[in-house]
Amino acid sequence: MESYNEFAPFYDRFIRPVDYSARARYFDALLKPMLGEGRLMLDLACGTGSLSVEMARLGYEVIGVDGSQEMLAYAQQKAYEADLPIRFFHQRMERLNLGGSVDCCVCALDSLNHITESKNLRRALMRVAAHLLSGGVFLFDLNTPYKHRMLLADHCYCYEDGDTLCIWQNHTEGLLTEIDLDFFTEQRDGKYLRTGESFEERGYELDEIRRMLAECGLDLIALYGDDTLLPPTEETERWIFVTKKGE
Repeated sequence: MESYNEFAPFYDRFIRPVDYSARARYFDALLKPMLGEGRLMLDLACGTGSLSVEMARLGYEVIGVDGSQEMLAYAQQKAYEADLPIRFFHQRMERLNLGGSVDCCVCALDSLNHITESKNLRRALMRVAAHLLSGGVFLFDLNTPYKHRMLLADHCYCYEDGDTLCIWQNHTEGLLTEIDLDFFTEQRDGKYLRTGESFEERGYELDEIRRMLAECGLDLIALYGDDTLLPPTEETERWIFVTKKGE
């Protein structure tokens, strides 16, 4: 993901409320039965580092990777303030190159939906598989086609936080959603400074993801809906994939 540059200063204020501590515990509960003593984790598309910090607090040795240098600057500051030895690297998901292997990888909050071409998503999955130790676990989520068609769609949202107003506009054709963000921040003279960010997300059909995983040597162990331990339904907004590299 190479967007989220202008968005970086506003991300933690305007992204929908996320309980990162609860999400970390959820991932930890999925990982523990499968990992044994392995604790070296890659947080892929780590953004501003909130999940990286929470996973580190649970005892994981975390490496964070993101395609936005601006987002990583906030992640590094959070790790410093929490006094946690998290290493961060600026890399695109489909060009991941850590120079070593990890026990597990997580990729959260629809980050993989930002890869809008199937060939590039397959490359990203292949790079993750290449970095996992034999038997390593990869947890990731995806916004579902239902969410793209019904909830993102062509909707417009307005958010206000303190001195800043955010206008969030979606335009969806098929499973491709174009997202335009405009931020209006009040200045000392009472005028407003306008900044903006545009990016795209794509929904993927489940059969296509299953095929990619198989091609990359990742076994699909479980599929859950919306951060639960329940199977997804036709109205599930987010799929949670639990995969394992073949031994």
